[in-house]
Amino acid sequence: MTEKKLSELTDEELLQEAKKMKSNSIMNAVLIGFLVGIVVYSVVKNTLGLVTLIPLFLAYKLVNKSNYNNQELDSILKDRKLK
Repeated sequence: MTEKKLSELTDEELLQEAKKMKSNSIMNAVLIGFLVGIVVYSVVKNTLGLVTLIPLFLAYKLVNKSNYNNQELDSILKDRKLK
């Protein structure tokens, strides 16, 4: 099944996507917190290196991906006056 673009979705489908985005945002926040915890533990144990850099990179990617998706959905919801 091909995924439709957000602009092609109906109003009900957009509202469902908004609910999914909210739950995805919560999950991303938990993952980012976990990754930051790994970085803090690594710094406290005085071990800088790959153990510190990989979680930082993953947290950065999660933040950027979620921001882009949320902004696009919010703009479409505002255009259709659903939010």
